[in-house]
Amino acid sequence: MAELLRSLQDSQLVARFQRRCGLFPAREDTGEKPIVKNYFYYYLFRFSAALGQEVFYITFLPFTHWNIDPYLSRRLVMIWVLVMYIGQVAKDILKWPRPSSPPVVKLEKRVVAEYGMPSTHAMAATAISFTLLISTMDRYQYPFALGLTMAVVFSTLVCLSRLYTGMHTVLDVLGGVLITAFLIALTYPAWTLIDSLDSASPLFPVCVIVVPFFLCYNYPVSDYYSPTRADTTTIVAAGAGVTLGFWINHFFQLVAQPTPTFPVIRSIPALTTDMLVLGLTKFMVGIVLIVLVRQLVQNLSLQVLFSWFKVVTRNKEARRRLEIEVPYKFVTYTSVGLCATTFVPMLHRFLGLL
Repeated sequence: MAELLRSLQDSQLVARFQRRCGLFPAREDTGEKPIVKNYFYYYLFRFSAALGQEVFYITFLPFTHWNIDPYLSRRLVMIWVLVMYIGQVAKDILKWPRPSSPPVVKLEKRVVAEYGMPSTHAMAATAISFTLLISTMDRYQYPFALGLTMAVVFSTLVCLSRLYTGMHTVLDVLGGVLITAFLIALTYPAWTLIDSLDSASPLFPVCVIVVPFFLCYNYPVSDYYSPTRADTTTIVAAGAGVTLGFWINHFFQLVAQPTPTFPVIRSIPALTTDMLVLGLTKFMVGIVLIVLVRQLVQNLSLQVLFSWFKVVTRNKEARRRLEIEVPYKFVTYTSVGLCATTFVPMLHRFLGLL
């Protein structure tokens, strides 16, 4: 068993996969980009890697909420936040290095400072795809085999992309998938309870803000700076904002609640031109408002924190300090989550898009 684990952690295994897919390192001391001999795999896995990044979740999850089913978006966000927090914390506790380069070609530079085990891309992709499958199979009428195939293909492509980009070993990816499978199985009996959290005590919003902020502020200390803490705060804060938004919607009856939290079998309507135009319009209106709110809250929170701690404005290094990074990220993305679930639907209603 020990020998198997060592082989799965071997960087040479990743390098061989890259070579089979037509990705080769540049010549030494040339400063050139890696050599790509198969552009089909290059674009396939670069696109697949993007499916596990912020740009996908900041579009897919709001689109699901505004155009498909808020019931599903709530479950997806809650499970996504849970697995991502555990995965990010596990990285900084285990402190396993990423594949060595050489022999591996690394195509992503931003996260190269993070540790490797487990792959949070693999965790997020597995969590999103299979939570969506489990939550819809008794709620919508569609061939289960088709849904299962799509979930497997989606998660597999994201997992393979982490090998192709040189960001993870095979063991990192398998570890991420297995941890997520365990968390889904462990939490599944409580999913119905999660669905009813928006009708909890008036003190519930305090817990939604205080507990996640505490977890982010007391994030494990790393040996050197990496974007892990900032990314974790972004994810947890967005989840807190979404949960708070659902509670506000229920408590003040601002927008229509997600249709029953118990399974209701529905047929999936045929996609028409009118539905497509309406969905894209709602999406564009929502994204514009979210971007504006994000920029406004981020600028205001940074100005307040810089003034409070007497830091020079626009000091990039100061943004990395714990007492500045966590509060400004948390406030910004809590506002984003709240905006997506409460203010955007209200704007949709005002514009006659609902």
